[in-house]
Amino acid sequence: MTGVTSVTGVAVDETMRRVLDEEGREVAPPPSVPDDDLLALHRHMLRMRLLDQRMLSLQRQGRIGFYGMATGQEASVTGSAYPLRKGDWVFHALRETGVCLWRGTSIQELVCQLIGNAGDVLQGRQMPMHFSDRKVNSVAWSSVIGTQLPHAMGAAYAAKLLKHDTVCVGYIGDGGTSIGDFHAALNFAAVWKVPAVFFCQNNQWAISVPLAAQTVSSSIAVKAVAYGMPGVRVDGNDLLAVIAAQREAVDRARAGDGPTLIESVTFRMGGHSSSDDPTRYRDAALVETWEKRDPVRRFGAWLRHRALLTDALIEQWTTEINDEISAAVTAAEALPPPGIETLFSDVYAEMPPHLVEQMKYAQALGLGTRFDGAFPL
Repeated sequence: MTGVTSVTGVAVDETMRRVLDEEGREVAPPPSVPDDDLLALHRHMLRMRLLDQRMLSLQRQGRIGFYGMATGQEASVTGSAYPLRKGDWVFHALRETGVCLWRGTSIQELVCQLIGNAGDVLQGRQMPMHFSDRKVNSVAWSSVIGTQLPHAMGAAYAAKLLKHDTVCVGYIGDGGTSIGDFHAALNFAAVWKVPAVFFCQNNQWAISVPLAAQTVSSSIAVKAVAYGMPGVRVDGNDLLAVIAAQREAVDRARAGDGPTLIESVTFRMGGHSSSDDPTRYRDAALVETWEKRDPVRRFGAWLRHRALLTDALIEQWTTEINDEISAAVTAAEALPPPGIETLFSDVYAEMPPHLVEQMKYAQALGLGTRFDGAFPL
């Protein structure tokens, strides 16, 4: 293994860690994962992809307003979620909703959030794809890029002070590593030696800006040198390699040895969001090259070689997942908007009299879910 060593003696590995080649053949020992989990991981990646396809279709039909796809990045998302414990905290960005799905969020809850209706766990208070779910310890991100990293660092510092057995993972895209919040979070995390992992999904594009146009660093991982923490570069389309790298970083953080920066090298197959047309700035030949590195196909080939995966099983999963998505959409679209009372809740631990009065007034007027943002005189 070659690498760069910082002045603090922390090794930064700029080689591309890989377990499977692009055809799904082993080139390094795989991490220890039970067979049942291997199948669950593949099914989850398929679930992410089918959900992306259906939600983009709903957006094009005008049934939801906005969606950010993770197609092509399923191994990076799923592999980074797998080593986490239930009590760990996730501070994600646009393309990590699959982490919430893996940890127990339902598809119906996601669809309700995209609609912003009464079934939304956030009660319609966040933009679509800015998901948060307390039951899976997932914190919503802000469209102001990179702000979730100081949040992750702060939560990890709190866990250290409270002596909790908790790891906090902050996700970022390649473009976000050029933002000041990235520097602040990593610097404080290293100085305070907090139990955090900073996971960068380097999908090559910061909306329409290619990686080479926003940094001249030899990698994202090498940026860890400046902060005195380990930096790891991993093939983000190799599920097993991502699991191994994330497991190592999470175990290191949980043991009290401080944070790690992981660069997961992958590719955004679609647009930045449903509002974006990547054909205006991206060469089709580049997309075709990355299509050959499809993480779902690649991991599937390895599972088939181990006689764990069959066409019949894929067909069964596809039917089950499509049925699940259809049922979730039907149920979500039948729900009304959030009730008027939700406008007043969650401001104080105990609602003060003036808010109680205002809420009762709104309810007495029969505004209900027809509230349009203004009280009648």
